[in-house]
Amino acid sequence: MFEHTYKKRVRYGETDKMGYLYYGNYAMLYEIGRTEMIRDLAMPYNDLEEKHGLMMPVLKLESRYLLPAKYDDHLQIVTQLKTMPSKLITFHHLIYNQEDVLLNKGETTLFFVDMNSNKRVSTPDFLLKPLKPFF
Repeated sequence: MFEHTYKKRVRYGETDKMGYLYYGNYAMLYEIGRTEMIRDLAMPYNDLEEKHGLMMPVLKLESRYLLPAKYDDHLQIVTQLKTMPSKLITFHHLIYNQEDVLLNKGETTLFFVDMNSNKRVSTPDFLLKPLKPFF
């Protein structure tokens, strides 16, 4: 398993009238987690498109809301790869507050598409290579 943590504060503009992180923003937290994981693992996310001609569309997103995140909370976005990617890559997400209380958990499944042919491709070697020691 490979795990990555990224910290982020809840901003006022991300909250609803109750001062809670708006539910639709959890998908953005998942995206932050996976893009920062890929950046730290191999490269900036935009290099996938610009240098390698690959896109990563989302196939599935699931989210479970356990407790609300609130304005000014310091969140830990924990992103995990529990299995070695192949045609699909599934990210598991855990969102904790500053007291290490689990607020949300989610899962996103994506796949790789060659931008020139618009066809699905397997996970590229430049991502698999740094992951191999963890599986």
